[in-house]
Amino acid sequence: MKNVLTIAITLLISAGLAAAQLQSPPAQTSTSIGGKSLSIKYSAPSVHGRKIFGPGGVISKDPTYPVWRAGANDATAFHTDADLDVAGLAVPKGDYTIYVNVADPENWQLIISKETGQWGLTYDKSKDLGRVKMTMSKPTKPIETYKMTLSSSGPKSGQLQLEWDTHIATVPITVK
Repeated sequence: MKNVLTIAITLLISAGLAAAQLQSPPAQTSTSIGGKSLSIKYSAPSVHGRKIFGPGGVISKDPTYPVWRAGANDATAFHTDADLDVAGLAVPKGDYTIYVNVADPENWQLIISKETGQWGLTYDKSKDLGRVKMTMSKPTKPIETYKMTLSSSGPKSGQLQLEWDTHIATVPITVK
């Protein structure tokens, strides 16, 4: 009986550790451009040896594919205190959700949606504010944990960068 109990406890602990390794912890990024705040809240999944992009990849199994929630769990939340130009798309100050079209894993499109507060596996194209092409590059080595970065590059300019697996995608941001 003692051996059965020991085995059961060991299995429960192992299952808990495995589940913890697959969790996508909350993350955020923010910056100030032209004295205005921009922020993003998302969940950061990890590769864990899985295929991520393309046919048969983890993202291709989402019901919204080829649109990806740009993270895990809840949809990725974007807030701006300023009117922006995001790669030619006018984005009024306010709250949005960010998605990415990854139909072609080497050519992403950033999607800014007017819908907010939804779970990440729901997407309504009719709520899109717009879509813009992202500039793609490759990291020197695969990136295990997904990362989004908002950064300032001048008095009224900055960029959003998404990094995961073998992909880096960037888009310029200008405060109007």
